[in-house]
Amino acid sequence: MISIGTANEKGTIVITCVFTDEDGDAVVPNTISWTLTDGAGDVVNSREQVSVAIPASTTNIVMSGDDLELEATDTSQYIDRYFLIEATYNSTYGTDLPLRDSAYFKVENLRYIE
Repeated sequence: MISIGTANEKGTIVITCVFTDEDGDAVVPNTISWTLTDGAGDVVNSREQVSVAIPASTTNIVMSGDDLELEATDTSQYIDRYFLIEATYNSTYGTDLPLRDSAYFKVENLRYIE
């Protein structure tokens, strides 16, 4: 899991996904989907298995607004978010081989008062 930094509550964050095969060469996946969850593993803003319409070897996933909304009961300065990317690709080793990775980031609670 990779930490990708901090987003502001109700702001915008862009996650750049670069896909490579087993030899480290760029590959265009057959399929790409992603899921966003909170620290408890609950899906955020119905962002589960979101399909990327046009797969590319480098894909930017943009999350904003309700994707980065916090609960009124969140009292911590930073709230955890987890991003899971899943893809399939073809190579000389097989067809529809799975690619999976995840990233961790925090959402800064702009209502937080220390």
